[in-house]
Parts: sequence; structure tokens; C-alpha cells
Amino acid sequence: PDPNWKVRVGTALSVIRLGADGLSVHINIGSKMEPLMLKKLGLLVDECDSLGLPIIAMMYPRGEGVKDPNDPKILAHVARVGAELGADIVKVPFSGDAESFSKIVEACPAPIVMAGGPKVDSDEAVLAMAKAAIDAGAMGVTIGRNVFMHEKPELIVRALRGVVIEDMNVKEALSIIETKSE
Repeated sequence: PDPNWKVRVGTALSVIRLGADGLSVHINIGSKMEPLMLKKLGLLVDECDSLGLPIIAMMYPRGEGVKDPNDPKILAHVARVGAELGADIVKVPFSGDAESFSKIVEACPAPIVMAGGPKVDSDEAVLAMAKAAIDAGAMGVTIGRNVFMHEKPELIVRALRGVVIEDMNVKEALSIIETKSE
């Protein structure tokens, strides 16, 4: 098995039957299975468009064809591929800083959300990453393990909301966690 091959397991119609408001699909650009995953995305976009269902393309540079998955030029390319295949929103990994991430946002005609990435050691690092992505023009963040593995997930979510929606700086957002934890 190839861990970089993401297999389609349902249809847009089945997603609607389950009551979902949208659909997401994971694509690894650089994988041996890239052509099949891109075809899958194109077909799902067509299905979703015909049903009025938004689709998020989770675009990652992964596989034997990728030398540096954090290269902002590569990230911009994979983001643009997702948009050009018709995704309503494109999710990509964070490139490491606001300046390089802004170039990814600029290169993509669809709205960008930042992928949460690996588990980090501090709340400040999570919040700084989210703040940098928003400052770079991302429309939002999608953070998993740094929320659900957090000691107090409800507090990190409130702090992230502060950074993403309420335009707080990192220090202000950190105070939400520190004040409520005492």
C-alpha cells in the first residue's frame, strides 16, 4: 500500500444524505497516484457543483516526487492546482512565515485555509502560526491535533478564535488560556 494514495470512499450525494454541509478531499501532489487523485478531485468538483455542495481540496506536496514539501513555490503550485480544478476552498500546509505564506495566498484564486500541521510544543507556537497565516491573507485555519490533543481544547479554541476572528495578537490570545487555566 502507498500511504500517499488517498482513496475515494463516497459520493457527493452520499455526503448530502448524511446531512453534511460540504465535502473535502485530500490530494497528494508528487505521489505516484497523483493522476488518479487529481481525476478524483475533478469528478468530485463536478458532482458537488451540480448539487450546490461546497468542496475543500486539501492539497499537500507529498510523495517520492517532492524534494522539499515546505517550499513556498511548491505549496503555491499545489494550492493553485486545487483551485484550478474547481475547489471552493483550498487547504495547504503553513510555509513557516507570513511573508512566504502570503505568496501562496496570492498565487491561489480560491480562498486558502491553513492546515494545522504537526503537534507543536507550545500554545504560543500554535497561535503564532495561526496569526501569521491570517496576516498573510488566509481566510481561516484548520487545526486538528493541536486542539484535540491539547490539555484544555476549549481554551485553545477560544484563543484561536481570538486570533482568527477577533484580530487579537498572540499575547492577548495566550492570556485566554493562561487566565482560564488558573
